[in-house]
Amino acid sequence: MRLRRMRGHHVFEPLTSTNASPAPGSVPAVTTPEPPPSHVRAAFGARDAEPELIDGGPVWRCGDAAIRPAGKPAEATWVAKTLDALDVENLRVARPLRSTDGRYVVGGWAATKYLSGRAEPRHDEVVDVAVKLHRATADLPKPRFLDARTDLFATADRCAWDEEKAELDPDLGGRLFEQCAAYRKPVTLKPQVVHGDLFGTVLFAGDAAPAIIDFVAYWRPAPYGAAVVVVDALSWGGADHGLLQRWSHLDDWPQILLRATLFRLAVHALHPRSSRQSLVGLERTAALVLDSL
Repeated sequence: MRLRRMRGHHVFEPLTSTNASPAPGSVPAVTTPEPPPSHVRAAFGARDAEPELIDGGPVWRCGDAAIRPAGKPAEATWVAKTLDALDVENLRVARPLRSTDGRYVVGGWAATKYLSGRAEPRHDEVVDVAVKLHRATADLPKPRFLDARTDLFATADRCAWDEEKAELDPDLGGRLFEQCAAYRKPVTLKPQVVHGDLFGTVLFAGDAAPAIIDFVAYWRPAPYGAAVVVVDALSWGGADHGLLQRWSHLDDWPQILLRATLFRLAVHALHPRSSRQSLVGLERTAALVLDSL
């Protein structure tokens, strides 16, 4: 969870698979990740472009390319193919770039076409992106890499859906997780491919359509991606409490929202850089969610 400035005030950003490196509850020390090496830039057609770090990283703009680390080639290739095929009305999608020899991943790096914009606290619009996106991904088959994932976020997701047990630090979310888990009821919606990390990653550029630049896949009911956005926005984005109710028309919303809350509580309780300070917003959100059940 990192401290980020948004329209003149500070907000905490949730610990996610793409931004979880800085210490929670504090302004991180300024560290600059290594840019993509010259042979990687050349492979993606940006040999002469000067790398420019985008919003603290880990993505680098190299001319018309946005190049990012891709530590898991199978997952990065799936993301590239998925982004390449997505067609969602009023949504800009960062199309993948292939290397000069046709690869999506070169030396642990992947690239997409650079899209302009920045994350903004336009929370309802981000939820709307989730809804539209998951209509478009409804028929995608389950990615094979999902069952093999053993990272902290995959574990937290399975804990939220009562598919796995883990040691959750009671003082950093584990105790509250158990309290909330007692309210779980069966969810009958069928699972599908959903993007589980949209908060803070949807880009806005004035009146242009919002943009997505990656895809963090989970296999859950369609409203789950929207619910994670709502939990994140309420906990760390300064969203008004009405956000929770404005999307209550989504299918099985109370229980899906509860699962999203459990997911974030499990992430917080498992993550080595969590703190009491970064839990405060999530505690408030959990209370709101329980009151809505």
